[in-house]
Amino acid sequence: MKNELWKKNIRLLALDVDGVLTDGSLYYGQNGELMKKFNVHDGAGIKAVCDAGIEVAIISSRETKIVTNRMNELGVKNILQGIEDKLSALNSLAKKMDIDLNAVAYVGDDIADLKVLEKVGLAITVKNGQNEAKQKAHYCTTANGGEGAVREICELLLMHR
Repeated sequence: MKNELWKKNIRLLALDVDGVLTDGSLYYGQNGELMKKFNVHDGAGIKAVCDAGIEVAIISSRETKIVTNRMNELGVKNILQGIEDKLSALNSLAKKMDIDLNAVAYVGDDIADLKVLEKVGLAITVKNGQNEAKQKAHYCTTANGGEGAVREICELLLMHR
């Protein structure tokens, strides 16, 4: 990817959850409780980006307390879950934060993310993202979702600030 895209004044990093912050699997305990696996290196990257003054948001189609707990632990304040129209949700959030979509980096991996990937300044997908997402993305990570992809993105954002 051209370095110019990373050099944009990215003010907001918006992330899908399943397949981006997780490996895309849904784990169920024997009592039916849902579990998700998060990568600690991704979490450290998110904290570093927040510390550098870049806002972070989660925009997920699913809604779980697990995601809320993990994001609270990382200090992420913008947690949007149960979202059917991710582009509308991002537009509303960006407007509220007075951030142009050109200053947004969005990471998505599947069909629900395509409209957002088409509209943001920096569209990113993960190595194991679906082909449709890869076709829309400016950048595809070398790491799989849930296995350090978000850390890779955070490091690139910070390196080009």
